[in-house]
Amino acid sequence: MTTTFEALGLDTRILQALAEEGYSSPTPIQAQSIPSVMEGRDLLGIAQTGTGKTAAFSLPILHRLAQQTGRPPRYGCRVLVLSPTRELASQIADSVRAYGRHLGLSTTVVFGGVGFGGQKSALARGVDILVATPGRLQDLIDQGAARLDHVTTLVLDEADQMLDKGFLPAIRRLLKAIPQQRQTLFFSATMPAEINKLAAEMLTDPVRVAVAPVATTAEKVAQRVIHLPAGGKRQALAELLRMEGIGRTLVFSRTKHGADRIVKQLDQDGIAANAIHGNKAQNARERALAAFRDGSAPVLVATDIAARGIDVDGVTHVIQFDLPEVPETYVHRIGRTARAGATGEAIALCSHEDRDKLRAIERLIRQQIPAETRSGAATPEPARAPAPRQPQQQKPPRGAHKPQRQPQHRPGGHATPAEPKRQAEP
Repeated sequence: MTTTFEALGLDTRILQALAEEGYSSPTPIQAQSIPSVMEGRDLLGIAQTGTGKTAAFSLPILHRLAQQTGRPPRYGCRVLVLSPTRELASQIADSVRAYGRHLGLSTTVVFGGVGFGGQKSALARGVDILVATPGRLQDLIDQGAARLDHVTTLVLDEADQMLDKGFLPAIRRLLKAIPQQRQTLFFSATMPAEINKLAAEMLTDPVRVAVAPVATTAEKVAQRVIHLPAGGKRQALAELLRMEGIGRTLVFSRTKHGADRIVKQLDQDGIAANAIHGNKAQNARERALAAFRDGSAPVLVATDIAARGIDVDGVTHVIQFDLPEVPETYVHRIGRTARAGATGEAIALCSHEDRDKLRAIERLIRQQIPAETRSGAATPEPARAPAPRQPQQQKPPRGAHKPQRQPQHRPGGHATPAEPKRQAEP
């Protein structure tokens, strides 16, 4: 497999930008995807956040644009990247600008929650690469401020999250405005039936690249579960966050209101934290992310949808205050730590009501998560009561052994270009 960006044949100006960012070695999805995308092939990429997929599509796209001449059309673009969230759209645009800083190409990002003025002005001049959320892009088209008839490359990122957010009808509507003769790059962490159907509609003879199957947890994540009463989660969370060695920590809440409650409780406990979810205004979300990055508020409490657009380097711990309803979501959550060769720890707080969810997760990942039981918690996996005529000793509770936590510490890695510490992998 190719081990350097130079060997992939990328434009020297892109290589210069990568070197300035400290990157030298492609990740697996980049090494597998870049040659095919440079050849103009359609691509189906099955990969989670943190595998380097943004660079996997943006680097070859920038290379191809660098070899072309001419200007983008007014109100239009040559490359369209569709993203499900404002945060992810902004981070993709930042990455594209960093990788293409020496190419003289224009990149614009459009999303809801902010005014139309600046976005309309940028589109009026025409842009080479447009990163957009589906709803805002459709609004701009309806207002005559955007056109898609000159798109030569279409990227659909986080397709399964598009499905979860109800964006598939909007995407199909946008597809009608895009030329059928185009290159399409399609990325999704999972492939449910609806996403398989959409991929079949959009792609022509695609190259298929699969990285980190959904049932695979990161090897360098030390996992453990704490059994405790539901009412003991607040105290347990505060105790965990005060532990020595706890760094940048992502806490998952099932609901938006739950996330706000957790932040309020942590504030009462003297722990700096912010929440990020769909009800937060755009400027509040940006402030929360900035504080998370610079360490002024190193605890970020998030819902799953909001967190999907977060790509931050150096997350040392992921704490699941609420276990997810869908087992696959557990894998996505803990993938936020131990990125690009680093180590990390994932801790799940499990009350009696969460036991069925925990069992479903363990079936999915095919392993029993090391567990401990806090005072007042019901015994996990209690044995069935013996029949009176055949008394027998009850089995000890499963998963009640103490966790073995001795993760190795290696330097962290992949992040969007604005992040401070990285290994040589975008």
